[in-house]
Amino acid sequence: MSRRIRGHDVLPAPSAQLRTVSGAVVHAPVLPVAVSASPVEELWAAYLAEPTRALRDQLVVHYTPLLRAVAHRLGSALPSYVEVADLVQCGVFGLIDAVERFDPERSPRFESYAVARIRGAILDELRAQDWVPRTVRGRVRELERAQERLEGRLQRAVTDAELAEELGLPTHEVRTFGRQVQLISVEALDESSGGVSELLADDGALDPMAVVQAAETFRQLAVAVAQLEERDRDVVRLYYLENRTLAEIGRLLGVTESRVCQLHTRLVGRLRGRLEELAAG
Repeated sequence: MSRRIRGHDVLPAPSAQLRTVSGAVVHAPVLPVAVSASPVEELWAAYLAEPTRALRDQLVVHYTPLLRAVAHRLGSALPSYVEVADLVQCGVFGLIDAVERFDPERSPRFESYAVARIRGAILDELRAQDWVPRTVRGRVRELERAQERLEGRLQRAVTDAELAEELGLPTHEVRTFGRQVQLISVEALDESSGGVSELLADDGALDPMAVVQAAETFRQLAVAVAQLEERDRDVVRLYYLENRTLAEIGRLLGVTESRVCQLHTRLVGRLRGRLEELAAG
């Protein structure tokens, strides 16, 4: 069985057959092969063994891009006067807390654990600061109560004009307050919480749109090739599918190499024109 040591994976040690001079076969063990851990894994191993402030700070620096990603995602749903740099500064405390409290046995991925801690630290600071003026919040409560009364009477959603008439205000003023309150709810930000999968892109994943477009192009190309003459289809098959040279194709078709080159140039032009026609609709 394989066994694991700090910072290394040790592969199982199989036995190797060795033949002696006399012809007898003996078995000798092969030394274990150690696979080096990544730098961040070694850093985590050192920190978990002895959690010093210096090692903690190195881990915080390593995960700073994750912190910035969380801050930018939250900042995109906030008014423009809320600086992303301020959100990053608030989130640092959440990242530090995540490093100090992380338990690999309870949460296998640090990134998933850290995202929740960083978001929580930023949202807590937003609640504490409460950048919305009291007058705006008072008007918001007034609008909400009026909307509830109207919807209770009319048994349907109300319009801005009906809400303005109920409050005795101009319609444009009601709409202005509506825009002001769209982004002031921290609870709404909390409900839109996403996981680490929404923050870290999978660079190895294929683009779904590119896959669909490639499949459609292959389909159209197959239709266009099927419409070629038999000898042209043979050239396509031999050149692109069987990877034959022009000289080999000429010998198989009983023509010269230069004639095969002319055939190939002509059929490529036909296929390109056919694909352009299909793309144009």
